[in-house]
Amino acid sequence: MFIACAIGLCAGPVAAQSADDGRAMPSDEQNIRLDVGTRAAPPFVFTAEDGSFSGISITLWEVVAESLGVDYDYRPRELRELFSGLEDGTLDISVAALTVTAERERRVDFSYPFYSTGLAIAVPAQGGRVWSTLERFVSWPFLTALAALALVLLGVGVAVWLFERRANPEEFGGGPVSGLGSGFWWAAVTMTTVGYGDKSPRTLGGRLVGLVWMFAGIIIISSFTAAIATSLTVDQLASRINGVQDLDGARVATIRDSAAAEALAARGIGFDEIDTVDAALAALADDRVDAVVYDAPLLRYRVGEGWPQALQVLSNTFERQDYAFALPEGSELREPINRAILDYLSRADWQAMRRRYLGGEG
Repeated sequence: MFIACAIGLCAGPVAAQSADDGRAMPSDEQNIRLDVGTRAAPPFVFTAEDGSFSGISITLWEVVAESLGVDYDYRPRELRELFSGLEDGTLDISVAALTVTAERERRVDFSYPFYSTGLAIAVPAQGGRVWSTLERFVSWPFLTALAALALVLLGVGVAVWLFERRANPEEFGGGPVSGLGSGFWWAAVTMTTVGYGDKSPRTLGGRLVGLVWMFAGIIIISSFTAAIATSLTVDQLASRINGVQDLDGARVATIRDSAAAEALAARGIGFDEIDTVDAALAALADDRVDAVVYDAPLLRYRVGEGWPQALQVLSNTFERQDYAFALPEGSELREPINRAILDYLSRADWQAMRRRYLGGEG
């Protein structure tokens, strides 16, 4: 009854002291001050450099608080703390983009949902994978591997030249530069099994080098082919992600402790947990993951703001998500908050704010 009476919801006068616990209770004229947990979740919660908050959820809460006549202080928290704080009494309400789930409902109460959406999948934009594939062929690891191969070819070329330069001068002679060039050419042709036949060793030593190099070349070519095929297969796998059914076997990321993580685990889809949406999308843009799964409006807003050319969010969604305020179990604020929310959702201001931040979504 403490909060309900403090905001003027008692049916009768407030007693000066509780008969149950002996604590002094405030009169109707006294105001309470709520601790409101929140976290950045654009466009529902923005955090400014001066520590102030704005966004869809914040605006809705401030309208509700004004309607109830309560004061409040924002308390920035991590996602898991928005719920644990309600359980341990350090928070009176949590306001962000909080999805109502069965597991969370067992721990806290929720207000009337003010926004319904679903989970979405962010993937590289069409064409982005083409450039990513091309980048692999000019990347430092690939160039390093090519340089190592060139050194091996040169070493084999030197060996065959040393054996053949006197016994086979017409093919491996003509001075060190010309002879080493011929040896390098022969080593490359032999490794690739092209076999032009324009140069071939005649000495026993040269032929032994050739015999060893033939088998070694098969292994080297097989290794390079496997590495390139693996790279292209990963790219093709990522480009085939068109819905949740395509996530098996892909490198999937989502946000730590989120409803999306619960949904993926329930479907048996493997995933990595990352602390923030921006960090997850950066990993996707850097080709460290193949897809990011999270709430559709949050993904679309951040992709549009930070990665409009590199990433895209698939149009289809899954796993309905209802956003609501979270409250301690049995909170007497729930009913007055629900009435205030329903009143504001019917106003033109709410529709205008949704269009401003979310366009036609939802």
